[in-house]
Amino acid sequence: MRPNIDVGDVVSKVFKTYTEYAGVLLPAAAVVFLIEALVRLLALESAGLGIVAAAVSLVISTLYAGMVVVLVDDVRDGRLDHSVGGLLGSVTPVLAALIAVSVLAGLGIGIGLILLIVPGLFLATIWAVVAPVTVLERPGIFAAFSRSRALVKGDGWQVFGVIVMFILIFLAVGIVFGILGALLGDVGEVILGYLGSVLTAPLVALAAAVLYFELRVRKEGIPAPATATGPEAPGGFAPPSA
Repeated sequence: MRPNIDVGDVVSKVFKTYTEYAGVLLPAAAVVFLIEALVRLLALESAGLGIVAAAVSLVISTLYAGMVVVLVDDVRDGRLDHSVGGLLGSVTPVLAALIAVSVLAGLGIGIGLILLIVPGLFLATIWAVVAPVTVLERPGIFAAFSRSRALVKGDGWQVFGVIVMFILIFLAVGIVFGILGALLGDVGEVILGYLGSVLTAPLVALAAAVLYFELRVRKEGIPAPATATGPEAPGGFAPPSA
């Protein structure tokens, strides 16, 4: 019988990859989310820019999440071959599809949470790897949801555990920065929101990417994680299958 994924192992790999590649993940997040922060600052002066700020936020966060997925795929052989520009460039061809699945997933999960909470949590679980599927497999918008559900099937509780872990981290950072930002006024709130995004966006995106590969290892027999050596060791990602 195929073993389920190990929640603790997934969480460990997420944090190890975060620390190993913080020199890429954090500067990239700082640059990408700076655009969002600047638009939000402008929106403080004009209520009409609020919609623009929301749209920019969606595109920016989706682009960054896709970049992180490509990074995790890249470093599975023990080194990072792409530049930051190369990582972002790899996402560009599927950015429209990635935005579409992000919007649809967000709407479905949001409605589910509003109605009875449990349906929203269920959808968040079965669609946990829809973004990595979209970026790396490119099956199409609706097929990506089916593919994600197929990968998660049988590991639902474990995937849910990982999701809960990183949602709690995201909420904790958001609450702390939100309280501090409220004390500093609107501008301070935007600045601290920007810092919070820089710190937490890599973790959230890494969680989805690591889950995706762990599920494929268990279900489809792609090379299992192996401890890499050397100064660029990424924390145990094996080379991708041919």
